[in-house]
Amino acid sequence: MNLRAQVDHLVVVAGSLAQGVAWCEETLGISPGPGGEHPLMGTHNRLFSVANPAYPRTYFEIIAIQPGVTPLRAAGTHRWFDMDDALLQARVSQHGPQLVHFVASISGVVSGIKALAAQGLDRGHALEVSRQTANGLLKWRITVRDDGQRLFYGALPTLIQWGDASEDPSTSAHPLDTMPPSGVTLRSLRVSHPRHEKLLAGHAAIGLAGVTVTPGAPNIAATLQTPRGPVTLESKGI
Repeated sequence: MNLRAQVDHLVVVAGSLAQGVAWCEETLGISPGPGGEHPLMGTHNRLFSVANPAYPRTYFEIIAIQPGVTPLRAAGTHRWFDMDDALLQARVSQHGPQLVHFVASISGVVSGIKALAAQGLDRGHALEVSRQTANGLLKWRITVRDDGQRLFYGALPTLIQWGDASEDPSTSAHPLDTMPPSGVTLRSLRVSHPRHEKLLAGHAAIGLAGVTVTPGAPNIAATLQTPRGPVTLESKGI
């Protein structure tokens, strides 16, 4: 089976949503749109579109741990995107919101997990997740390891399939369906890692397009066109 994956969304972790909104306004020149809550993970977010012809189904997520909320996920497991990692939390606390990861949409998330496993890469389980929106229930299946790790310092994408197991992904609801243009678009996404050949093999196994992989120190670099001009966000090994 020839899989195809594309960049679904960028992930910026903030210490709080208020901090994330202020950072977005100062750094990108826009206020992010509404998001929602994720009871399974005890997180909440704000979203906005960064889509353009090169990245037609891509948005931007600012996510934070929701204060006072206990995740519904099983005891002993961790939140997605390394959000429970002490080093990541310290980096965010010291330097503010950080680009840490990206998520790739795929038509067959279970097939994607198997394709990565064949490369010796454990992307985790496909969890059923949902959240309420003003337009109804948004549902998706997403890969999350029990330890919450991103892998390759975030340069190997988490996989997402919109809708539940019974739905056709091509007709499932997607956050972009109700997002207006934001004034910010994604121009390029580049990742680097010392084991770039292994990372590149992982990207190839899922048929990922739109991401450049090079050798070098761990990094994710997303260049965005914004009202303030071009802005490049980098993870710098977090």
